[in-house]
Amino acid sequence: MTTSGAGLKQAIRAAMITALKAREKKELGVTRLIMAAIKQVEIDNRVDLDDAGVVGVLDKMVKQRRDSVKQYRGASRDDLAEIEEFEISVIGKYLPQPLTADEIRQMIRTAVEENRAESIRDMGKVMGVLKPRMRGRADLASVSQEVKDFLNNR
Repeated sequence: MTTSGAGLKQAIRAAMITALKAREKKELGVTRLIMAAIKQVEIDNRVDLDDAGVVGVLDKMVKQRRDSVKQYRGASRDDLAEIEEFEISVIGKYLPQPLTADEIRQMIRTAVEENRAESIRDMGKVMGVLKPRMRGRADLASVSQEVKDFLNNR
């Protein structure tokens, strides 16, 4: 259900209305959480988020929930972990298609070449280029580790 253009917020709002009409309480709850998070960022920063901004909010929400799942599983609270995983699945419907491992490696190579990166000291420049290109499409923590490995093996 990935949407492009200025319609990502509208798509989420439409999904919320559909869930309301269909009495899908769990889905409705998650879409309301998404809309509340978007609204909070808009109010805090006094901006009207475009799709890239919305993807940033969604990406952050997924990351928080993944961390929660890890903690809940570690504490043997599978019931709470399942709730978080459901929320991840709903939020994920609105994120762009994830990058493949090959696409990530190619983007890293391209960013390294663009910045003429030679060593780990250039990692900040490389990540600065990659972050906006990969936001919402890859786990940036693992990408950071891949960049580090790539630069160390040059």
